[in-house]
Amino acid sequence: MKDNNDMPGHLARRFQQISVAVFLAEVEDAGFDLTPVQYAALATIKANPGLDQVTLAGLIAYDRTTITGVIDRLVQKGLAERRPSSRDRRARELEITDEGRRTLRKITPAVESAQRIMLRGLSAKEGEELMRLLRKAIAAGNELSRAPLRNAQL
Repeated sequence: MKDNNDMPGHLARRFQQISVAVFLAEVEDAGFDLTPVQYAALATIKANPGLDQVTLAGLIAYDRTTITGVIDRLVQKGLAERRPSSRDRRARELEITDEGRRTLRKITPAVESAQRIMLRGLSAKEGEELMRLLRKAIAAGNELSRAPLRNAQL
C-alpha cells in the first residue's frame, strides 16, 4: 500500500487545508472577514455584473445548491445584492455594492500575500511550474467534478 504522501488526492487535500488557513489568516490580519469562496464569488460578481447565481457557481466551480449560502453571506455583509432579473422574472441578478468594491480594493494586498505564502519553499520557476501542472490536472479532470468550472454565458 502506498504512503499518503504518494497519493495526489491526499496531497491536494493537504494543500487545500494549508491554502485556506493561510488565506483566512492573512485576510483576518488585514481586518476582513471573508472566506476564499466568498472572495472568489465577490470578485466574479464584480467582473460579471448582472450574472445569476447558477452562472456564478459555474464560473467559480462551486456547487449550485450551496452557492445560495455564499451569496446570502455576501448580501448580509453588504458586499453584494440581488436584483430582479431583466431577462427572467424568476431569477435574480447579482451586483456588487460600493462596499463590496471597497472591500475588494482593500483586501487585495492580503490576498496577494496569501498566494505568495502558499508557494513559499518554491522558487519562482517552481511556483510557475506547480501552477501550470495544477491547471493541467484540473482541466483534465474538470468534468469529473461535482462542481465543474464553466465559462460565462451571459
